[in-house]
Amino acid sequence: MPRPKNKTVSIIPKAEEKKTLSSAQKQFNSLTKKIDKQKKLLLEWKETIPSYRQQINQEYEPLEDVLNNHKSEWVGLLDQLYDMPLFKKTDKLKIKHLICEVSGDLIAEFNKDELKPLFNKYSDEDYDTLNQETESAVGDLMKSIAEGMFNVDLGDDVDISSPEKFHAHLQEKLREQAPPVKERKKTKKQLEKEAHQQQEEALASKSVQEVYRKLVAVLHPDREPDAQERERKTELMQRVNTAYGKKDLLQLLELQLEIEQIDPAHLSNIADSRLKYFNKILKEQLSELDQETHQIENMFKLDLNMPFYAPLSPKQLMSMLKNDTRALQADIDAIQHDLEAFQNPVLFKAWLKNYKVPKSPIHDDFDDLFFGGLMPFGFK
Repeated sequence: MPRPKNKTVSIIPKAEEKKTLSSAQKQFNSLTKKIDKQKKLLLEWKETIPSYRQQINQEYEPLEDVLNNHKSEWVGLLDQLYDMPLFKKTDKLKIKHLICEVSGDLIAEFNKDELKPLFNKYSDEDYDTLNQETESAVGDLMKSIAEGMFNVDLGDDVDISSPEKFHAHLQEKLREQAPPVKERKKTKKQLEKEAHQQQEEALASKSVQEVYRKLVAVLHPDREPDAQERERKTELMQRVNTAYGKKDLLQLLELQLEIEQIDPAHLSNIADSRLKYFNKILKEQLSELDQETHQIENMFKLDLNMPFYAPLSPKQLMSMLKNDTRALQADIDAIQHDLEAFQNPVLFKAWLKNYKVPKSPIHDDFDDLFFGGLMPFGFK
């Protein structure tokens, strides 16, 4: 059964009275408008996620596998070229550097462990030994920074194999070493404030219950003798129960408008004293929607290495994925061309002549090796 489009919940001043809206009414309209907008954004995110994951699985990752396999072929080609008399000492140093950089990146990021023998052949150190030493140094640095920042002793059993485990260990040590907090006796003013807040929350909750009870009174399917109407009411009651379970006051009001239990005139007659509790519930609902949306956004920002303050929308996310997929295909086309061209050692030597080994051995991005596009097939 198709769901009717919800009617907009807003308070409109009565034309005959020519009155302006009160502050509470204006706030109600503002909150319902923001909630409606945030709901649409959250729904767009939830609809985008499966589409994004499908494209990652079916398009992006297969292309990434193809590119990485070609990178492995490139490393193998470099290994073959290395022993040719055509390449002198300076050339060989560049080839060694390229083999270590490419194979090291593939092993670390894509678990291409079959390349470890080649890395070890051209590197001054064993990959596993070097990786263990690096992880140990990073762990010691993280531990030192955390101990200095939080004034806590993390001990020698700290697990730095993942950020989550390190964070959990840090939190545990902070709890263990935190001084006991003496519970202060609350003042009369504090107790009165808490009592008032509890009363306000109870009244706000009661407002939602009242709307819910009114809907149940007319929609309960067990009281409907007509089979077709009972089916309609059953579907509506499911929506009512879902909304009530989420304390979704706006959805409950929209349902009241939908079944014409209330009309815009009814909303304009709600007293400000009662509207205050409606607004309290709506503020909480808006805050929860904002938090849920930000959690989804931040999850993608973390995966994409984006700063938390950068804007990101579902459309931007899909556009970025489309651009990244297109760039992967371009890299594949380029590497295929260069793998074929560099079967000719003379052509590779000509390219190698213009390549310069970067001064710094540490690279945050493989693009640092390109030096004006000199890196073949532009792979990342």
